[in-house]
Parts: sequence; C-alpha cells; structure tokens
Amino acid sequence: MKLGLDRRTGFNRFLTSWKSPTDPGTGKNSLTINASGSPQFFLYQGSKPLWRSGNWNGFRWSGVPTMMHGTIVNVSFLNNQDEISYMYSLINVWLPTTLTIDVDGYIQRNSWLETEGKWINSWTVPTDRCDRYGRCGVNGNCDNSRAEFECTCLAGFEPKSPRDWSLKDGSAGCLRKEGAKVCGNGEGFVKVEGAKPPDTSVARVNTNMSLEACREGCLKECSCSGYAAANVSGSGSGCLSWHGDLVDTRVFPEGGQDLYVRVDAITLGFLAKKGMMAVLVVGATVIMVLLVSTFWFLRKKMKGNQTKILMVHLSLLSNVWRGRQNKMLYNSRLGATWLQDSPGAKEHDESTTNSELQFFDLNTIAAATNNFSSENELGRGGFGSVYKGQLSNGQEIAVKKLSKDSGQGKEEFKNEATLIAKLQHVNLVRLLGCCITEEEKMLVYEYLPNKSLDSFIFDETKKSLLDWRKRFEIIVGIARGILYLHEDSRLRIIHRDLKASNVLLDAEMFPKISDFGLARIFRGNQMEGNTNRVVGTYGYMSPEYAMEGLFSTKSDVYSFGVLLLEIITGRKNSTYYQDNPSMSLIGNVWNLWEEDKALDLIDPSLEKSYPADEVLRCIQIGLLCVQESITDRPTMLTIIFMLGNNSALSFPKRPAFISKTTHKGEDLSCSGEGLLSVNNVTMTVLQPR
Repeated sequence: MKLGLDRRTGFNRFLTSWKSPTDPGTGKNSLTINASGSPQFFLYQGSKPLWRSGNWNGFRWSGVPTMMHGTIVNVSFLNNQDEISYMYSLINVWLPTTLTIDVDGYIQRNSWLETEGKWINSWTVPTDRCDRYGRCGVNGNCDNSRAEFECTCLAGFEPKSPRDWSLKDGSAGCLRKEGAKVCGNGEGFVKVEGAKPPDTSVARVNTNMSLEACREGCLKECSCSGYAAANVSGSGSGCLSWHGDLVDTRVFPEGGQDLYVRVDAITLGFLAKKGMMAVLVVGATVIMVLLVSTFWFLRKKMKGNQTKILMVHLSLLSNVWRGRQNKMLYNSRLGATWLQDSPGAKEHDESTTNSELQFFDLNTIAAATNNFSSENELGRGGFGSVYKGQLSNGQEIAVKKLSKDSGQGKEEFKNEATLIAKLQHVNLVRLLGCCITEEEKMLVYEYLPNKSLDSFIFDETKKSLLDWRKRFEIIVGIARGILYLHEDSRLRIIHRDLKASNVLLDAEMFPKISDFGLARIFRGNQMEGNTNRVVGTYGYMSPEYAMEGLFSTKSDVYSFGVLLLEIITGRKNSTYYQDNPSMSLIGNVWNLWEEDKALDLIDPSLEKSYPADEVLRCIQIGLLCVQESITDRPTMLTIIFMLGNNSALSFPKRPAFISKTTHKGEDLSCSGEGLLSVNNVTMTVLQPR
C-alpha cells in the first residue's frame, strides 16, 4: 500500500473516512501527507488537525514510537525530487491487514486472524490525550504519565492563561517568562529527553548538518527557539530547527528523541544547580546506605559499650545528614515550582505516594470509628454505610462498610478495591486501603470534609455556597475525571453509577468521583458490553442500558449530562413540576430550550450572578449528552473541549427519558420489575431492586 505525493504530477494518495458507519460516501476525516518542512502525516477533521505522525527520523515516524515493535508489516519512506511516499508490505502474507480511518477520527490497522475467525486491531491512533494535536498549546509539553494534569510548560515558559491552567485546560499554551532574555545574554539550551519533536511542517531542515553545527547555527539566530536531529538512525544527524513557537510537543516513556529548547541564562543556571543538587542527594543516599549496612554488620561483631558508642556516632551522623537532605529537598521543590508553575503539582506528589493497597485489621478500623457508632455515620448507600474515622496518627478516614446482605459480593468488593488502587487522578477519590475478615468487608478512603455534591446542590440553605464559577469548576473536574477513566488510565473503565451523591468534595470544594463498585473494565479496544443484571440509579441511566443492559463510555456520558443539568438548575431529575407532574428535569430543560427560555430553570440561588452565554452553553452540552442515540452523544474528550472553547455547538436532538420513571432515582440491583417511559413509550425493565 502506498500513500503520498507525486511531486511531478501533483497527484496525492490519501485516505478518507466514510460519511457514517453505514454510508461509504466521503467523510470529513482524512489522512494525508504534509510536504512542508520535514514531511509528516496529518489526520484532519475537515481542515482541523487531529493528530500528526511527526517527521520520518530514519527509523520511523517520530510520533509513532510503537513502530519500533512492528511485527506485522515492513515499512519504507521515500523523499526525493520526484515523490514523497510511504509504503508498507506484509511480513506474513497469510495475515491480511487493513488501514482505515473511522467516522470518529481514529486510524486503525486491523489484521484477520484465521484461527479466531475475526479482525483483530493491532494499532490505533490517537490513543491517549497527548496524541491530540496541540493538546497543551504553543510552547507546552504533554506528558501522559502525569496523572493530575498532562500539560506543563517547556523550560523558560509559563502558562499564558493561569485560569485555564487551573481548570486543567492547556490549549492556550505558554509564553516566554516575563523579562527573560534569550538573545545575546548568555542563553543556552535545555534537553527534553524522549520527545516527539514539535510540528515539523514549520521547521527548517538541513540533512547535511551535524548536530553540533545545528546547535551553533540555532544559537546565532535570536529567532531560533529549538533544534533536534533530523535523523537518528546513525547515518548522520541532520538538523531540524524551529523559529517561533513550538507546537504539539510531547514526551514518550520510550522511543522518543532528544529536543533542545532555547532558554534564558537564569533558567539555564538554575537547572544546572538543580542537577548538581540531585547528584549530591544521590551520593549522600549511597553513603547512608553503606553506613547503615556497616552498622548492622559490625553490630554482630560488637557487644556492650562498643555497640552503644557506634550507635551514638551513627545517630549523630544521621541527624546531620537529615538536616542537609531536607534543605536540599526544599530547594529542589522550590525550583520545580518556579519552572513548571502549574496547579495540581501538589496533588501529583501526594497521589504518587499511594500506589499500593494497605490492609487494615478490624480492631484498627473499629477504634478509628468509635466501634462504628451512629455519631460517626456519614451516610447510607445501596451497599452499606459510610463512617468517619480517625487513625492513631491523627489521619481522618472514611470507611465504607458493606452490609452482610449487600448485593455487592466478594467479587464486586475485590473489583472496587483493586480498581481504585490502580487509579491516580486528582478528580478521583483516593483509596487508602481495605479491611477483610470472614464476615466484614470494608474500604478505607481519604476523608473529604464537604461530603457529597448532592448535599449542596439539592439543599436550599447550602446551595447558595456554590456560585457559578465554583459550579463550573466542579463540572470541568468531573468531566476530567471521567475522561481519565475512559481514555487515559491503564484500562478503559465505565463507572456505570455516576450521580451527584457519588461526587465528593474536598475542603476546597474540589470534586472527586467515588464509588466504583459497579464499574466495568474494558480491555484493548473494547468499546461496549452488556449485562443481564441492570444496576445503577434511575434518572441517571441511559436508555440503552436501562432497557437492553448495553453499556459503554456513552452510558457515562448520558449520566454526566443529567448531572450537569442538575448542577445548573439545583434540581433533581425526579423533581416534581406542578404544571406538568409527569415531566422530568430533562423534559423541562428540553421544552424551555426549544422555546429559548432555558435560563428560566437556572438555580435561583445564583441570583443572576452568572455569564448567561456560558450557562446556556453548558445547558446545550448537557442536552447533547442525554440524546437518545449513542452515536449522537459526544465523547468526554469532546465535552471538555466544548467546555473550554467558544466554538459553535451542534443542535441537540430530542433527549431520552423526558418523562419521569416510576422509581424516581432509586438504586437497582437484584430482582423485580419496573417501568420506564422513553419518548412516551413505556417498557418493562427486569431486575431492578
């Protein structure tokens, strides 16, 4: 298969998507080569770039490190005066392979496995949040391993919009730090390892220049903002240089290359000092390990006063070292804060310290909760009670104690414990550990003093504490937490029970999604599943899940849409409306939206102190989420983009469940029957509790 441009005739070979899954007409997505600068492939949606391959670096496309591990196809790239082309051929001719672009904007390579009798996906892009073109804006760097926020500014830069940065939106990018001088003032370069070089369509290319000559040439031109090797295959480095903003830079855990970014003398000197401190810390740590090892060895050889004398000397030495270490650690953090200056750094540091699940004994938990006294009870749910506790070290905890007759058995308990232990995100509640005895199963979480979101938005006295700006931050935080579950965690996770009572608020009213007892894990490229046991909460359940047991990421999108409308209006989806008792919140919002009166349903406690355009935009996003058809609902990535940008939105279609269900928000789990009304069609759902 051959893709690319014939320079002689102008003929261009490229791929396009279908118009829809059932219409093979020409769609809006295309994969085509961009011949400017150092050629690279771009995935476009119309004229908007979604993803780029990076330049050909002698081995592979610089933005596709997985090509290192290719076992299915041989690839070749040709760039001369006649053509720019890319071809691949099969290594195993008995393994038919296709390369396609789907209607959602994903490139997929699928291979037919005769033994399985089906097509198997072997490669897909974009695969993570950093694959999205310009995810962190100009002069930003995207690192998908960062749990709390993937975007940082490159060294010497700072966020252009601190407000957007605080909302975990890096699309505005970064600016050179105020007062930084990078022209004839002792400036230099900082190496970014494992990088996908910035957009090379605007780079200057010299294939005959060494990397050192590339550096010297870039340093002589004040407009040069960075450089990298054009070829990393060993046949000569060549030179790529950028003159202006660096766009779409990211780093990979493996397979990237070195990028050199121009920085001012102050930043350069600070980083050099920081590196020296790191060397000192490592060296001192090695010395301490040797001293301790020596002590334990000599302890066996020494007795009486000799041992005591040695212990005193080692204790004094340890105290001196500890003081120096703390001082160096403080300076190191101060430097990191100055260089990156991005909100969430603290949360990242804290989240990475809790990577293993801790097991508590029953006596410890009982003592912490005053033997599970009623005064310590925070609330009750479908699977048991939650208690506040305090460990002997003073740490406050929340203990979820499952009732003995709970519908959540050992498997669901194990699911929640192991699942949350692996998740690290600032918008997900942190699991500290668990307690398992013969008859008791408990989960130990971080304690969040402001409890759940529903205790604020549905409380007539407390809802006034949430102004519009805080509500919007909560909406964005919830959306980012769900996006992490759907696309950015190690596994694709469907929550299945997203609702106001499962969103907890910390001391600063920062949202954290909780309760993963019903969550399902998808592996590989699995996108949906089904179940004969419909569990969850009426009012938040999507129609395909409630009636057919079919769940997917779009099921969570539906629940998010309901929650979004509840946050805006301060009303439950099961709210009683005197003029139309059978109408749900969704139905009322839809009717008023069609009449251009949607603002009439906004929570009165906001007292007109809100930007009408932004609120209307959020209402429209909510209605897009609760559309009846799965394909009509946006993804969480699209939702976050819509929340942070003012681009035009599509008009929502008539939503599902505009009439109230008979269950009014009850949890479901075991056996029985219930009635749902979808667009005035009543259907029976099996197995609600």
